Amino acid sequence: MDYRKLYREKFISIEDAVAKVKSGDHIVTGLGCGGATAILEEMVTRKKELKDVVIHQMLPLYNYRYFQEGMEDSIRHNSWFNSPYTRKMVNDKRADFTPNFFHESPALFSNYHEINILIAAVSPMDRHGYFSFGLSVDYTKPVAEHADLVILEVNQAMPRTLGDSFIHISEVDYLVESDYPLPELPVSEPDEVELRIGEYVAELIEDGSTLQLGIGGIPNAITASLTDKKDLGIHSEMLTDGMVDLVEKGVITNRMKSIHKGKIIGSFAAGTRRLYEFLDDNPMVEMHPVSYTNDPFIISQNYKMVSINSCIEVDLLGQCAAETVGITQISGTGGQTDFVRGAVKSPGGKSIIALKSTALKGTKSTIVPVLSQGAVVTTGKNDVDYIVTEYGVAHLRGKSASERAEALINIAHPDFRAELRRQAPYLR
Repeated sequence: MDYRKLYREKFISIEDAVAKVKSGDHIVTGLGCGGATAILEEMVTRKKELKDVVIHQMLPLYNYRYFQEGMEDSIRHNSWFNSPYTRKMVNDKRADFTPNFFHESPALFSNYHEINILIAAVSPMDRHGYFSFGLSVDYTKPVAEHADLVILEVNQAMPRTLGDSFIHISEVDYLVESDYPLPELPVSEPDEVELRIGEYVAELIEDGSTLQLGIGGIPNAITASLTDKKDLGIHSEMLTDGMVDLVEKGVITNRMKSIHKGKIIGSFAAGTRRLYEFLDDNPMVEMHPVSYTNDPFIISQNYKMVSINSCIEVDLLGQCAAETVGITQISGTGGQTDFVRGAVKSPGGKSIIALKSTALKGTKSTIVPVLSQGAVVTTGKNDVDYIVTEYGVAHLRGKSASERAEALINIAHPDFRAELRRQAPYLR
């Protein structure tokens, strides 16, 4: 088969790609860097023609023009995990929000939605006719298998990641080309409090452990505290710059992993150009659909699996609110529950929720007697394992309500401990 000839036959302009959209269509686009930016930006040109189009996406990293106020009757966003670009839209009711466990998102798309079109950014085609979903395999690859129409946006900047990350040109309906730069997330320098948290977390991580962690000041502080560890592995939904640091220092070898020995396993990536270059055509890294990476059963097969996540507030039972402030939807569940449950089932595994002891410039304790009214529980009291702040570690699993309250008060900020003790509903 002449794949280049087939490419030319399926190649259309961005304007023609947007013309394929009909009123009432449900469209899925890739998470983060996998968003088909050129196509999505062109969608606004059809505002007057289209009605009730829904675009489903997690964590957009680009402020698309269709996010503008007044577009929602024509093209409405359905957020499956908020980013700063969609947070206000959702809470202003100009966009919708779909609760989900990340590992279930491909099944939710295929079982509960008729997906008319998948549009996704991919790497250039190889000589065998394959495109890589690059930085966004997650739900994007599985949805491509079920969508009525598949339109790929070929971007020279997209890394060619390996693993279960490919789609063949024979499975594609249309192709466009784009030179949009990939979104980048700068590496945030951890502050003094985050560095102390990182040190406490590092004490819980043994040589030979396999890790899941994300992005931000606390994860960066944790990776900075792991430089004396040996033979760590990665099985994580998200791949980050901090992991590259540990590979280059010889800390991450994946040598002791019980599954996918020698391999970093991920589902999506976001960070700097350095990370994207590291991932490009790297045989150490395998990207897989999130239905695999985040399946708690698969996660649990990793020996000494350690999941590291964060939350906004935690109550004295250990219930963690990681996605809302009261009723305001900040982000989403993502893979937190998937990895919490998988890690604690792993032989020698641990689940860690790490957070600063205060918020709002030290005026509010993040450890509270009861969660704020309307707050959503992301990690429940029966799932929680370790909670870490800059004041220490509270191991809650298997503890009574009274023991949990005592342990959490001991790692709260000293300014709030007396009041927490006074209000604690579970202390003896």
